[in-house]
This record gives sequence, structure tokens and C-alpha cells, in this order.
Amino acid sequence: MEKMNSCSYVICVAVMWVLASGALVMSAQVDVPASFIFGDSLTDVGNNNHLTYGLAKCNFLWYGIDFPGGVPTGRFSNGRTINDIIFAKLNIPNPKAYLSMSEDDDAILKGANYASGGAGILNETGFLFIERVAFDKQIECFETTKNRIIKKVGVEAANKLLADSVYFVLIGSNDYINNYLLPVPSTVQQYDPHAFVNLLITSLERQLKKIYEIGARKIVFNGMGPLGCIPSQRLQNPAGDNSCLDDVNTWAQKFNVQINGVLKRLNSQLPGVRISYVDTYNLLMELIQNPNKYGFDVVDVPCCKVATQFGQFCLPNSSLCKDRSKYLFWDAFHPTDAANEVMAHAVLSNPDALQFYPSLAPAPAPTPTLTSPSPSASP
Repeated sequence: MEKMNSCSYVICVAVMWVLASGALVMSAQVDVPASFIFGDSLTDVGNNNHLTYGLAKCNFLWYGIDFPGGVPTGRFSNGRTINDIIFAKLNIPNPKAYLSMSEDDDAILKGANYASGGAGILNETGFLFIERVAFDKQIECFETTKNRIIKKVGVEAANKLLADSVYFVLIGSNDYINNYLLPVPSTVQQYDPHAFVNLLITSLERQLKKIYEIGARKIVFNGMGPLGCIPSQRLQNPAGDNSCLDDVNTWAQKFNVQINGVLKRLNSQLPGVRISYVDTYNLLMELIQNPNKYGFDVVDVPCCKVATQFGQFCLPNSSLCKDRSKYLFWDAFHPTDAANEVMAHAVLSNPDALQFYPSLAPAPAPTPTLTSPSPSASP
């Protein structure tokens, strides 16, 4: 891959968006399926800005310094997220933050982004941030979305829209970073690493089944990356050499093995479902271990010199690196805009990963005169 800035911890996201973007093969005249995004700060486009008591916010400098207009938007980056870039390159609708939409917003027919910084598989995850939209709550919002779509287009059209849509799920990292591995007590720390992985997998299987029951059929699930190699975890290495934490990486690998088995089972058991699993662990390790090959200069510390070892957001009084395009990470957790640009390039250069193709039928238009059907209608 030729150099195009840098790459990042969420290379997994890149491949996933390939899977979710069959629009590469469609003409400009053909409508595209809606997209629904579940996740955490890696894909949050502003939901947390609407949480009154939430502490996981980035609506201040230097976030957004490289976003069009140079202002913070609620994205946990110096600029765009990977989904911003991919949707722009494909000229398809970029789902709006769910909490930014009014109840009757027609944009819901193109999908919604439910992702919330600090969110996890477990409802407890991110408790230090006070308020966040956990995965279970995001699924509740998706169910509400279905009822709103039904009111606009009717039951049959709504069920078809949901079945044709692509569902992007990136969740789980915070269950370690902002729960199990916290230096403050949490209820899950009573579990040993093996039992904790089992807890996550059991919860996640239930949640994916719920999304299916509501209407999802084409789901892209991202495996966990090597969490022990992100800057926040490198700082915890007792050796003091800023190297990766091997035990954390091992737990992430065990999570991936188990969830991959669950996804295969769901694919065989749930009629009509197509769940794609993306193995991001080895992809990211290749980039971390061979940075110059992919255009990186710095992969172990963030561009923004985070103020404290706990928290590690890029605060307004933080200093920045001289060239943001050469850094893999923006702050202690999140990629730079330049990294996301490189990942978008990887997405659009990998036709072998295309699996989900858009429906040739246009999305239904809202019909306000329809009588509101029962919310219990199912696909």
C-alpha cells in the first residue's frame, strides 16, 4: 500500500466498511440500502453531545481541528471517522447521530448511528463517564427506529427496508479498557479473565439475536484488535518501555475465537441472516509491527500529548505533534484523521472483501397519511 498519511487501531473498521459498502458496484441512479451503526467512540458522530450528564465528550479543541470547518463535532478524532470518509467516497448517505434526530426526521429512512463513546457490551461498562448509551440501550433505540419507520412507510415497506439494510457493529473494547482493566473497583473484576470473556460472549450473542428479531439480516461484526498495543495500555506496562501488554492481547484473541464460533452458529441457525466476521487482530498487528511499510512514523504514542495517565483525552491545554499525518493515534485510544484516510483507501482497494450488495429497489418515501400500525408488527 502506498503511503497516504497513516493507519490505525481500527484497521478492523476499514475492512468492515468494505463489507458494508456494496454500493461500489451500483450506478449513481440506483438507491442504496440504509445503514445502522452500533458501537463506541470509534464510530460515534455526536450522540454523546446530547447526553446531559455524560463525561465522555469531545466537543472541545483540539478535536475537530482537521474536520471540515475546523470545529469539534462529537467525533473522537482530530477530524473524520472512517465511516465519514467511506460514505463520502461512495457518495452514499452517512447516517446521522440518532440522538440528533427529531422523532419525525425523514433521515431515519437512510439509517441511524447509535454509537456512543464509552459504551460497551455490558451495561455497566463506562460507568465512570456517568451517562453513555450502552449496547442494550442502542438496540432499544433501534427498536424505536423501526416503529418510526413503520409510521412513515407502513409495515411491509419498513420490514423490507430493515432486511435490505447493512448493520455495522463495533463494540467490546470498552468492556476491557473502561471496565475490567480500570484501576478502580468494578463489579466485573470478580471474574477471572476466562469467565469475563464468557460473560461478554454470552451477552453479545443475546444482543445480536435481538437485532435479528427486530429486522436485521446483513450484519458486519468487527473482531477485537490487539488492545494491549493502544497507547493507554502501553502506559500501563510495568516494564516502563511503552511496549504492548501481552496478557491484554491474549484476552482479545480469546474473545475473537469465541465470538467467531458464535457468529458461525448464528449464521446456521437464524433464517436469512448473513453475519460477516472481520479478523482485525492480525491485520492491525501487521501494521504495528511494520509501520514504515504502511506510512507510519509513530505507532506507540498519540499525536496529542494527553495531560494525564488517567482519562487521556486531548484537552485544550495539550500540545500536539508537528505532523498529524505521521501518527497512528490521535489520543490514547482513537486514530487520527490521516489514519482513517489510509483505511478508507484500503477499503476501496479491496474488492475481494465486498459481500453485501445494495437492493435495486429504492428506499420507500415517507407517507404521512398512513394509519400508524401496531408497534408489535414483526418482519
